[in-house]
Amino acid sequence: MSRLLPRSAPRWLTDPIVGVLARGGVTPNMLTLAGVLGNAGAAALAARGDFLPAGIVMLAASSLDMLDGALARATGKATRFGSVFDAVMDRLSEAAVLFGLLFYFSDRGGREEEMLIFAALVASFLVSYTRARAEIVDVPLREGLFGRAERVLLLGAALIIGEVTVTGLTVGLWVLAVAAGVTAIQRLALVWLRVGRSGDEDG
Repeated sequence: MSRLLPRSAPRWLTDPIVGVLARGGVTPNMLTLAGVLGNAGAAALAARGDFLPAGIVMLAASSLDMLDGALARATGKATRFGSVFDAVMDRLSEAAVLFGLLFYFSDRGGREEEMLIFAALVASFLVSYTRARAEIVDVPLREGLFGRAERVLLLGAALIIGEVTVTGLTVGLWVLAVAAGVTAIQRLALVWLRVGRSGDEDG
């Protein structure tokens, strides 16, 4: 199984919402920006230690990511820039919440959590970067154990659990860091298998 969750929400769920948004004049980029702002709010809550509302806000804001692409296709506003903009804002949203947690733990001597947040952030970026680089050399790459949807759900759940016990949040960060790292390696291995080793190396 290449993914734990489907890449997008089922159409019976998104189509009615997309129809309302389209009639209201909402654009895909508006949804993308709303998602970023929502995750920034979640980051601020996480930085204060308000983990339960942070988790809920993060999950709600990130759910907009299921809608912006569908809205773009439904309204004929899908563009290459919009695709890039959405991908960049997704990375920013993910980093924002992790930065909020970094702020929280750095003020409390949470060295273990600081290291895990750094590892999770780097690994998560590598997951996306590997796919981007693969597609540049015409290697389609959508597989991966822990894509963005899985990372969002895990971090959101860890935040909610963290309201009860910070240890649960720490465990969630461990899982996130390890799973994202394994996914980056998995994707790199898939590229190697599909194109074979090349004598050309480019840093």
